[in-house]
Parts: sequence; structure tokens; C-alpha cells
Amino acid sequence: MAEIRAEIRLPTQELRDDLPFFTKVLGMRLDMIYPADNPEVAVFSGHGLRIRIEKGAAEAPGTIRLLTDDPGAFPARHMTAPNGTRVEIEELDPPLVLPATQHAFVVRRLADQAPWVIGRAGMQYRDLVPSRLGGAIIASHIRIPDGGPVPDMVHFHKVGFQLIFCVKGWVDVVYEDQGPKIRLTAGDCFIQPPEIRHRVLEASDGIEVIEIGVPAEHVTEIDHDMQLPTPHLRPNREWQGQRFVHNIGAQSPFKPFRIPGFEARDTTINAGTKGMASVMVARPTGPAPATKHDTDILFTYVMSGEMTLRGEGKDPYRLCAGDAFVIPPGFQTHYTDTTADLELLEVTLPGTFTTTLL
Repeated sequence: MAEIRAEIRLPTQELRDDLPFFTKVLGMRLDMIYPADNPEVAVFSGHGLRIRIEKGAAEAPGTIRLLTDDPGAFPARHMTAPNGTRVEIEELDPPLVLPATQHAFVVRRLADQAPWVIGRAGMQYRDLVPSRLGGAIIASHIRIPDGGPVPDMVHFHKVGFQLIFCVKGWVDVVYEDQGPKIRLTAGDCFIQPPEIRHRVLEASDGIEVIEIGVPAEHVTEIDHDMQLPTPHLRPNREWQGQRFVHNIGAQSPFKPFRIPGFEARDTTINAGTKGMASVMVARPTGPAPATKHDTDILFTYVMSGEMTLRGEGKDPYRLCAGDAFVIPPGFQTHYTDTTADLELLEVTLPGTFTTTLL
């Protein structure tokens, strides 16, 4: 195969002015310069870049972003070269910042015909919390109408918390240090700890999952080097203090819920995330009182059945399968007129909090 080198061309008016900036300030190597008596072209390399500075080039100066684990090694975070090229110095792996929650009472109904959009790997996404509470959370209803192999790659998410809950069908996924592929079926869920490598392999026709991510905007990176499955099974490994959790719904018993008149099964995610989040599946057993809570985020998705959601000062909402809502802390609500087949997926952050009966 022919050897190929790539370089970026940038303009200059006077090459002599650019030489010390690219070599001394940016620490790049001068590889070529000509003609000797009155240089008009110079080629520099370094930091994974090859740059050609050419006098009179037609291109605009542009912007160079350098990612480093030591931004202090450069004189400033934002600089401009003599040829007009802007240089931005960014931290290579900055800490994740969780935005403050902008609390709101949110109701999102399937009947409102929110658009489905094509997302990563050809999957269809429906936004369940359009405001995203100021960037604090994203909740997506994801489906794949036509099953089969999924065109996915080994990847990971720079995220604080991420839940995958299967509502319908099944999906096969392989995870770093978790053995061979795992099939997630309706009623089951995964917690994907921050930056765990994984790949979606195959899905059934009509697969539907609920995906919760905190914060709403987070980066997905492709890992081109890791092969999955990995050779070792390490069920107790932690990623940033969180363990991988695969909860099988059929094996989880129902117990009294935080709201009397309901029972729920615990997905063990509160323990797996050391209290960062809790995920419960609740169903009615009788009349329930009005309540309020003090957790930061309380998101609920209606998986089956119907109920009436009454919020203080609001018109009641009759909710059915596919609907979702968010209840802010201190806001009084009442679940009434429930059908026997009602089943709710409740996600709370943090996972331990107080419910007040009213």
C-alpha cells in the first residue's frame, strides 16, 4: 500500500515571524524549510499534527486545538500565532461537571407525537424530558423496529450515571470484564458505569429501552483497540466508584414501596452506585396518599396500564404506557385511578431520600 502523509496548510505573510511561535511556544519540530535564501514554506510536526506554513496560501488561518494533561506547560490557554492562526489549549481529560438541576414539573405523553430521531448506530430516539432540567439529565425512549445485528463499535461514555432498562424485546450486549455477551430482556436493566467499554451486538424486532444519562450532554468515544469480550471476568470491578449491574426483573421480589398503596422491586442499583441513584419498578396494590419528596431528580416512565397524575395547582393528567413525568422536590403529587396492570419505572438521583405522606 502506498505511503500517505497528511498535513494541514496554513497561510502566512512573513514566515520568519512564525518560526519561533511554532517551535518555541508550541514545542513543534521544524522538518522542512525552503527556499534557503528567502523562506516561504516551512513544515512543522508534533502533538500528532503536521503543519505546512506557506506564504500567500489561500486558506484562512483556522484554529488549532491542543489537548494536554498539563495546560500549564503553555504560556496561555488561548493564543494567536503571528500568521493569525488561533491556538486553544484544552485539558486532555477534564473532570465531569454535573450541572445544577433546573427543577420543573414535566409531563411527556406518547400521544403528543414527539418526533423520533435517528441516533447512534441507526437507533431511533424519543426525548422524554425536552428541557433536560437545565442539562442535568437526558431520558430517551429508544427503539429498533427491525431487529438483527446492530452496526455498533466498542465505545464508552464519559458520564456520571447511565441506565439501560429494557421495556420490550431483547438486546445482546458485551461489556468489559463482564464475560461473554449478556442478553437484556423486558423487565431487566443494566447500569453502565462511567467509561466501561461495551458494544451492542444484536436486537430483537421491536426492541424498546429507556436510557437515562447524567448529565444530559456527555461524550461517547470509540475504543479502536479493545476487543470484546475481554478475557477476564471481574464482577466486582469498579469504574469511578460504580459497579456494573445486570438486574434480572423476573428474579427480583416485590416489597412495599415508598408510597403506600404500591409495591416495588429494587433493581439493586442504589447499592451498585453507592447511593448515587435508585431504580425501582412499582405497581399498585390499593389506594395511595398524596406525597412529596426531597430528592434532586425523580423521573417516572409508565411501562403499562394507566393512572391519573395530580399535581398541586395543575390540571390532572391521564397517563398510559409510553408516558413519562418528572416531579421536582417539595412538589405535591397524587397517583390515583390506577389500573390493575399499571407498572411504573422510577429513577431517582440521589437514590436515598425522604418521601412525605400528605
